[in-house]
Amino acid sequence: MPMKRLSMRTIREILRLKTSGMSNRQIAKSCGISRPTVGKYLDRIAGSELTLPQLSNLSDFKLKKLLYPEAVVVTNSKRSVPDWGIIYTELSRKNVTLFLLWEEYRADHENGWFTEQYRKWAGKLDYVMRQHHKAGEKLFVDYAGHTIPIVNQHTGEITKTQIFVAVLGASNYTYAEATMTQGLQDWIGSHQRAFNFLGGVTEVIVPDNLKSGVNKPHLYEPDINPTYHEFARYYNVAIIPARVRKPKDKAKAEVGVQIVERWILAALRNHTFFSLSELNQAINKLLVRLNNRPFKKLPGCREGMFVTLDRPSLKPLPLAPYVYAEWKKVRVHMDYHVAINAHYYSVPHALVKKELDARITEHTVECFYKNERVSSHLRSLHKSGHTTLREHMPKAHQYYDDWTPERFIKWAEKTGPATAKTITTILYSRKHPQQGYRSCLGILRLGKSYGDERLEAACSRALLLGTHRYKSIESILKNNLDSKTIPESQEMNLPEDHENIRGPSYYN
Repeated sequence: MPMKRLSMRTIREILRLKTSGMSNRQIAKSCGISRPTVGKYLDRIAGSELTLPQLSNLSDFKLKKLLYPEAVVVTNSKRSVPDWGIIYTELSRKNVTLFLLWEEYRADHENGWFTEQYRKWAGKLDYVMRQHHKAGEKLFVDYAGHTIPIVNQHTGEITKTQIFVAVLGASNYTYAEATMTQGLQDWIGSHQRAFNFLGGVTEVIVPDNLKSGVNKPHLYEPDINPTYHEFARYYNVAIIPARVRKPKDKAKAEVGVQIVERWILAALRNHTFFSLSELNQAINKLLVRLNNRPFKKLPGCREGMFVTLDRPSLKPLPLAPYVYAEWKKVRVHMDYHVAINAHYYSVPHALVKKELDARITEHTVECFYKNERVSSHLRSLHKSGHTTLREHMPKAHQYYDDWTPERFIKWAEKTGPATAKTITTILYSRKHPQQGYRSCLGILRLGKSYGDERLEAACSRALLLGTHRYKSIESILKNNLDSKTIPESQEMNLPEDHENIRGPSYYN
């Protein structure tokens, strides 16, 4: 039976997650594919004699050639089972099973009812507590349904802030903060601050299907937002969204949100806040109380369980903070530039009409084609401006790159005001000034063949007729029309202002 073909994006995600030490089952869940499929791909990869990092650096073409054909092998992952006061806590440790604890118990006791009695006891716990979560494995994230208003002291305007909540699976240790929106930048920033609060990184993030994090919810293959995906790669964490209409998948987050609403938001209901920082300071104080509050049905508290279970199992934070970047699809225009926030950035001219992925940070703009970077520019805030690299131009355009609009205009002024006006009009009317350089050169070189005086007269006639095309001016000279006057009824001066003509400020 032929092996299911996966997208290169999914294959690279399998490589990344396997490099980070995740089991095949976890990789399958994160990528929305079956565990046997993950095994078959990893088995083919294992036969390549290349390390996982080396495979990750291959181009899409070489990686595809390596994977098709060849096959097989599945690596089984150990799973720990949870719960009974101390037994419950022990079961949250990595690789500790109920069978192991039963064997330890049996060494000191003759009775064999340990497992049955434990399960009866665990059955009395809330469902959320009975869920099995390894220490340091999962961080559940969501937004509270309630908001907290912030009042602008100067205008009295009220803004409803959004409350982000993150809960660790094993210890129920909780983080919360207020943000101005649920937008992508706030969503990513909240994740960063949550990991900083924990002092480490979990193996998995479990978000609800929020639009900021998941572009398109799907039972088997949810489409993760590219920025969120890049964030996950940077922190080496898997994203496994909760399934649509499967409340048990996000029970931890929902209960965490409920507890935050009861013990933090309700406590702040009569307070008035005038800034986001002031509100978050108040939330932080109540967070300390919440995490030190004793459990009702278990020994200890969230803080104690976190110190004992989750903290030792968290992966270390990256040395440098993540740089926020947004991704968007862009298409290369005929002038080999892409438009990003009303500014135009060049890419190699061979990519005209191709669709690229643009990565946009505060200071840079990078473009990628088939997962390979093809251009990088400093970000510009100049609306309608162009940022062009010489090596991206066709050879014909590179020839003109040493020229500037000012140089053409000064050369034309030596011939006369009509010639200067013709050249200026050509440059101002083009979307990108380089597109007019060839025409300008041709017109100015007519002065060598016909003389500057005749060229000035031909340009005057062309302007009166409402044209500035090279062929029109050449035709006037060839047919000796430059010396003839034009009847007033034929005069059609070019407009001084037009929506398609740029003003002199463009070149400043």
